[in-house]
Amino acid sequence: MAVRASARAPSFTVEVTRVGRERTLVWRREGLSAADHPPPDEAWGVGCDWPVALTIEADPAWPSGFYEVALRTADDSDRGTSHAFFVLRPTAPADPTRPLLVLSTNTWQAYNQWGGRCLYSGAERVSFARPLERGYLRRPAAPDEVEFDGRVAGIDDPADPEHRRLLEYQATNRYPLWTASSGWHNWERRFVRWAEGEGIDVDIAVSADLDDPATAASLLDGRRLLLSVGHDEYWSWGMRDNVDRWVSDGGSWAILSGNTCFWQVRYEDDGRTMVCYKSDARERDPVAGTAQSHLLTSIWSDPVIGRPETSTIGLTFTRGGYHRIGHAVPEGAGAYTVHRPRHWAFAGTGLCYGDQIGRGSFVVGYEVDGCAFELRDGTLTRAAATA
Repeated sequence: MAVRASARAPSFTVEVTRVGRERTLVWRREGLSAADHPPPDEAWGVGCDWPVALTIEADPAWPSGFYEVALRTADDSDRGTSHAFFVLRPTAPADPTRPLLVLSTNTWQAYNQWGGRCLYSGAERVSFARPLERGYLRRPAAPDEVEFDGRVAGIDDPADPEHRRLLEYQATNRYPLWTASSGWHNWERRFVRWAEGEGIDVDIAVSADLDDPATAASLLDGRRLLLSVGHDEYWSWGMRDNVDRWVSDGGSWAILSGNTCFWQVRYEDDGRTMVCYKSDARERDPVAGTAQSHLLTSIWSDPVIGRPETSTIGLTFTRGGYHRIGHAVPEGAGAYTVHRPRHWAFAGTGLCYGDQIGRGSFVVGYEVDGCAFELRDGTLTRAAATA
């Protein structure tokens, strides 16, 4: 792996750590250096074409997983450390017994405001060839076991609709606003830590791996389970094509994620850039009104695209919404309520009508997907589709 870097410190140390149930240091080099290269104008969209400062050769014995790259200056403080990451995909053919967790890296970059902008602050193009802001990958102020680690959904009792606790946490630790909404630290890290603690080994890939048919096939074919965890909001047309095909062929997809597959994106510049015009797509996206209008970077449920996310996942954020965030249901239970206990998903659980799954643990929060229901004879039934 080539590491491109810019540094004002005269030298630094690089450490590579595999992060799972435990943190395992696998590679370390001292006395490295790089020149200072100011970021270009509009770095959020064009990226940083910095020269390669070092190369990390992965040991074939390293398992698939998330690898944190820490660049530490001499003072070895939080302020003197920057973080990057890489993912080692599993070797082909896929082991069918190991779930594949695909990190929602498209969503990480949508919120990443390094260079001045992100998709929530005026950018229409965001580059993968730039650092992630501090807080997305690791938070020294919130290691693995702390009372509060900056989650965006309120877990306080009584409720905190003004988000004073979150705002104080971000201000005290200098974490940017959007780090509460996305990133490895928030969701996937917790899941991997739990899974490995339960003896469940998972393979790991990134969003763009699902876009290329050959790469997606090498990761999915023969595998039983795909996992989306946390906040998997931004999907390309190719990603949906490849996952839909695999599910139709018998694959199982567990979505432990809210606001899933809500926006369509396009990759450009050989995958270096992600494009999403969002609410301005009909007016500003170059594909609008052309034969490629199905690739419009708007919400998937836009009639121009003609491929609502419900046709893939059965649910949609447009029929869900926010929960325990700000003034949006600030005192909600944070739990799922059982309405059809005889559904196959509940077989053998002993759950009954009205039971709440996750109450007290706040498993429902921030952004939630749903669908339209009707109450018939005391039973909730999916509402009939309307034109």
